This record gives sequence, structure tokens and C-alpha cells, in this order.
Amino acid sequence: MSKSQILIVDDEWNMRNLLRIYLLNEGFSTREAATGQEAIRMAGQHAFDLILLDVMMPDMDGWQVCRVIREQSHIPILMLTARSEIKDKVQGLGIGADDYLTKPFEPEELLARIHSLLRRSALTQSLAPREEVLEYPDLRIYPEAREVRVQGQNVDFTLKEFDLLALLARSGQRVFTRDELVERLWGNDYGGETRVIDTHIKNIREKMQRAGLAYNPVQTVWGLGYKFQVTGSPDET
Repeated sequence: MSKSQILIVDDEWNMRNLLRIYLLNEGFSTREAATGQEAIRMAGQHAFDLILLDVMMPDMDGWQVCRVIREQSHIPILMLTARSEIKDKVQGLGIGADDYLTKPFEPEELLARIHSLLRRSALTQSLAPREEVLEYPDLRIYPEAREVRVQGQNVDFTLKEFDLLALLARSGQRVFTRDELVERLWGNDYGGETRVIDTHIKNIREKMQRAGLAYNPVQTVWGLGYKFQVTGSPDET
């Protein structure tokens, strides 16, 4: 059975180290982020089981980070803060946090809260229908939601661009000719130019590049057509 992986988000090294020790002793696997931006990036790249999120951070506070992550994922988020006001707890829960723990706290209480959230998350996932997610380095494609995220940030595509990207991503290393792609996207009655596929591929590549994806996800197979690839060359051909 694989270990549950927890992301620790806190700008103070001493607190991250203390939390890491608690969690490792309990059998969890951990990764760490020192800033809000780093936490958002890592949450978009890795499938964590839970996030421990400090509220007071210099670049983005925990409320902002929680709001962004919650737009992308239902991962359990446990907020950690030195502030004990009820309004802060209400604010955190209102923007999507799952629980709230005030510093200082006993390690036993922290671990009890974590186990409770993980049990609740496992039960929710077992009851919910499984959403298809196509995951690649820095890239996630959600066919049912028709969403594409690069490094955790949404990238907008037209209907046909999305359909084309999802078709290629689902098909592994299969090579599609332009005629096959046109038939899949428009049907047998399409009477237009098959080079429209080239235009859509060009747009997909440019949008991925602008979003910060370090590789070209669509490879040209000379004399044949196109296929999906995870590690591409930097050129746009």
C-alpha cells in the first residue's frame, strides 16, 4: 500500500521541518513549498493526498492559495495559523478549506485531524463517479470538464482545438493522418480542406508554449500526420 503524500506549505523552514518530522514518523510521505506560488505549481503537478497550508506567507497568503487550488482540485486542505479569531476560521472554511488548526498545537491533534480528513476524502472518492484525467508532466487534460491546465493554470482552447488535443492525448503513440482527424472531428460529410488540422495544431502548440509548457505535446510524423508525445522537440514542426 502506497504512502499518503502530503504537501507542507509554510514560509518558515523550522515549521516545515517540524511538520515533516511529525508526518514521517507517522508513515506519511512529504513534499514542501516555501511560497504560495510554489504551492500552487506543485499542486498542479503532483497528486497529493492532503495539503497543510499556513495562512501567513509573504507572497500570497493562505486564503489566496486555498482559493486557487480549490478551483483546480478537491484535495483536502488543512489551514494552519497563529490567529485564533472565529472570523478567520469562517473565512477559511468559506473559501474551501476542509479544516483549521491554530498554532501552537499538539502533534497528536494535528495527526488526528489529518487522518480524519484522509478518511473523509477516501469515502467521498469511493462514492463519487471517477473523472477521467489525462496526466502528463506539467499538463493535465480533463475531457469531461473540457479543461486543460498547464502547471496548474487553465489554458483556453476552442472546441475543435480541445477535441483534437484530447483525441491525440487519449491515443498514446498512435499516428493519425489528417483525413482521419478530420473524420473524427467533423464526420464523413466534411467537404473542407484537411489542412485545417495544421492550423489547429499550430494554435495548440502556440497556446501550450505561451502557458509555459516546456515541451511540444503534438509531434509531426512526416509523410503521415500527427501523434501525441510527452517529451517533444522545441521546434514547432
